[in-house]
Amino acid sequence: MTAPDPAYTALALQSLCETVNACADRDSARARMLASIARIRAEIAGSIAFIGPDVRLVVLPEYALTGFPMRESAQAWRDKAAIDSDGPEFEAMAAIAAEFNIHLAWNGYETDPHFPSLYFQACVVIDPSGTQVLRYRRLISMYAPSPYDVLDPYLDAYGEAALFPVADTALGRLAAIASEEILHPEIARLHAVRGAEVFVHASSEVASPQATPKNIAKQARAIENLAYVVSANTGGMTGTPIPQASADRGSKIVDPRGLIVAEAASGPSMCAYGEVDVGQVRRLRRKVSMGNLLARQPMDLWARAYGGASVHPEGSLMEKGEVITPAKDFYRERQAQVIEALSRRGVI
Repeated sequence: MTAPDPAYTALALQSLCETVNACADRDSARARMLASIARIRAEIAGSIAFIGPDVRLVVLPEYALTGFPMRESAQAWRDKAAIDSDGPEFEAMAAIAAEFNIHLAWNGYETDPHFPSLYFQACVVIDPSGTQVLRYRRLISMYAPSPYDVLDPYLDAYGEAALFPVADTALGRLAAIASEEILHPEIARLHAVRGAEVFVHASSEVASPQATPKNIAKQARAIENLAYVVSANTGGMTGTPIPQASADRGSKIVDPRGLIVAEAASGPSMCAYGEVDVGQVRRLRRKVSMGNLLARQPMDLWARAYGGASVHPEGSLMEKGEVITPAKDFYRERQAQVIEALSRRGVI
């Protein structure tokens, strides 16, 4: 399915996030989401009209339709903000991908019939036919459930391939990284060793003219894996007590040498667009050189060392073989327990 060494324009669309936190109920939250989808559609239409029809990949920011849970319980957030994977919101996104002949990458909270008491944060890529070709669920999260928290039943339902999926598309091999997971080199590397050439990164992160940890990491992940990073940040957030521009600016495209192809300033913006040349990725990865960091990885050595270094336990949302719903303070208490265990072992 992969085209020979494709090159195309990618757009990291820096869009305003109109959160649903203040919505009184499920119906009002869904109405706001659909209104946000309509606005995003118009932004994509305007961007492509300006940039040109060679825009083939559009990446949206993290939880672009909802924002993130604040004071809501896990059950309340699931009911209000987590959508069904075959629901009207997904259908509306699929219609956008088909209308503009693009691969559309977006991120949101979704339900799962296998885990009715939970929700997951998913990165989804939809191709121009309206088909969902990639679904990656965030594995490392401070305040939300992840597949790692229910690992055994998750693997029973979906298999190992669902943890680090890579989609072979006409735009090259795509993989997704969610938000702060860009700070964890293992996430990108495990996608890369499965063939990923372009990382779509949905983020909602602090705005700063300084070099932030996430912005440093975007270049590092590109260099380490000889891959493109197409990273979309929110262009501000409304509907919460947090000042609107706190999560803003810096959407960017980074090439496999770590060079920033394009970057957006503050506010809703289409300025983070530029060429993605998958041929460059393939040439660099096939070259015998010191710079071919991917080919120089002693993965068996890393696997051996990691095998004896348990830090964060799996299955922490399981009790006696059953999935539990996390209490409000569950995640803070879990991290405190991990820190204490590491302290007893002399790790920290």
